[in-house]
Amino acid sequence: MKKILSVSILLSLSSFMMAQGVTAVGSDETVVDKVVAVVGKNIVKLSDVENGYLSVRVSKGYENAFENRCNILEGLLINKLLVHKGEVDSTEVTDQEIEANVQYYLKQYERQYGSHEAIRQATGYTYDEMKDLFTKMMRERMLAERVRHELTNNVKITPYEVQQFFNKIPADSVPEIPETIEVAEIVRKPQINDEERERVKLELNKLRERILNGDRFTTLATLYSEDPGSSSKGGELGFFTRGDMVGEFEAAAFALKPGEVSPVIETQFGFHIIQLIERRGNAINCRHILMMPKVSAEDLLKARMLLDSVAREIRLGHLTFAEAAKQYSDDGNRMEGGRVTHPQTGSYQFTLDDLKQLYPNISFASMNAGDISNATALKTDENKDAYRLMTVVKRNPSHKANLKDDYDRIFNAALENAKQEKIFEWAQKTIKNTYIKIDDEFKDCSFKLKWE
Repeated sequence: MKKILSVSILLSLSSFMMAQGVTAVGSDETVVDKVVAVVGKNIVKLSDVENGYLSVRVSKGYENAFENRCNILEGLLINKLLVHKGEVDSTEVTDQEIEANVQYYLKQYERQYGSHEAIRQATGYTYDEMKDLFTKMMRERMLAERVRHELTNNVKITPYEVQQFFNKIPADSVPEIPETIEVAEIVRKPQINDEERERVKLELNKLRERILNGDRFTTLATLYSEDPGSSSKGGELGFFTRGDMVGEFEAAAFALKPGEVSPVIETQFGFHIIQLIERRGNAINCRHILMMPKVSAEDLLKARMLLDSVAREIRLGHLTFAEAAKQYSDDGNRMEGGRVTHPQTGSYQFTLDDLKQLYPNISFASMNAGDISNATALKTDENKDAYRLMTVVKRNPSHKANLKDDYDRIFNAALENAKQEKIFEWAQKTIKNTYIKIDDEFKDCSFKLKWE
């Protein structure tokens, strides 16, 4: 219920979903998967290496195929070592956190393909199969991230070290910084009318009466709940503590006794009824049925027409985009003129590929600074219908990286390098006290670390 964002794994997940088999280099022959490494109790399969190689070969082709696979394998070994430490130390990653992140990426797929059936046709996996795969990957990814953070949280670098890091890059290897684009938006979220709200509340109250009269909550949740993350499990959410859920939901859930069903409550996601399953200390497990009132077609049309009118006023010069955002936008960034920050970096800079992924219906490639899109439909984070206008605030041309224009980028690269060195130092010490086994297929790899 509470959206939790983490480091993007969409590319790695996508390559994982695309890999229907393990294929030999330069061959159409599919080979049998096998375990190629063991770290503690965790295994690395050949398919894990091949899935990582899918991304690498897009830019490098089959050049240095074995070397690339060795590098990928070593990265996986380090990741498994981090996971192993997290398991030994009982580093906490809750089911609720995993579920929230899995739902975020599943929604990305739903937005890209449009339906569960379209996802199945494109990937070969059903929605439930994808969810199971994502859950396993997300648990390991989050566990490794927690341990990595613990190990590197205190790593600091000075401006001198940033300069030294940059000066060590050979002149012909200084990276080309791609063009970046800064954008802003005006989002109009039509309000749900009273008639629709009452209709949904009435439907939920009918379900509540059925439960109180003996119908199974789990059956009705499976049939009627609009929460895709829990409906297939009879509405069960798993254990959570205070602070994990949005306030209204949490207050109602913690006030219940085991087996008791709440009255209808409202949150930003819609209307719910909740049943408490079990209480363990400060944590509870409950199930719920969610129903989401829908914006009427008339109200959606009004929102689009309003934004079309606003766009005309901006184009005529009667007000600026930033002024219009403050006046008309329903989004939290309106006081910043609608400026959009990158969900991973927190900066205003987006590559064109970033924007294509985030806004597939808007052609930023053909927009100059000051151009405004037409009003386009979107789904909010709460899965509600809305419309948005977007503009290009600034286009920053591609150029060779330099300390003056790209200090923040170079600083982050230098800091990540220092953190990676810290991880390497830790890993090399930890290997000595951890069971490691690597398949002979990779015995000729020139690893950075001594794994055996």
